[in-house]
Amino acid sequence: MTQAAAGATGADGRDPEAVSRFVEHFAAQLVEAGLPRMPARVFAALLASDTGALTSSELGEQLKISPAAVSGAVRYLAQVHMISREREPGSRRERYRVHGDQWYEALTNREAILRRWEDALREGVTSLGPTTPAGRRLTETLAFFEFVEKEVAAMMERWREHREQRFGSGTSTRD
Repeated sequence: MTQAAAGATGADGRDPEAVSRFVEHFAAQLVEAGLPRMPARVFAALLASDTGALTSSELGEQLKISPAAVSGAVRYLAQVHMISREREPGSRRERYRVHGDQWYEALTNREAILRRWEDALREGVTSLGPTTPAGRRLTETLAFFEFVEKEVAAMMERWREHREQRFGSGTSTRD
């Protein structure tokens, strides 16, 4: 390996530019799916780190963003259960961690939202009347969300079985 090529890799043997390109590309995909831009970048950076955990200063340095931007992004990601906060042993500094089950947590959180929407739709059907055009539209929307909720639950069970077969029964949902 040439010295120029060796200089292109970090202490972990990775090309920092390639990692940065992945983080930005994956974040862009998350933004297209509806995640705010800064939380998407922070989440992608955490996902790409070997430990799955970084401090605020590490995130700011890697992503070239302010402490305030990191703070807002991690607050959002924690609220939607995509990351968790933990204290560094013997320190007051917090680390932000992404877990192997972040997608499960995010979907589970969405299920709770779906149930609240279903309750609101039921109330709407009662208020508007089930035979009115608006009531029928709400009834169909309610049926759709009930269908999705059942399908997500069944899909998550199939995922747990698939994960166990592929990665073993000793696989923890927390990395």
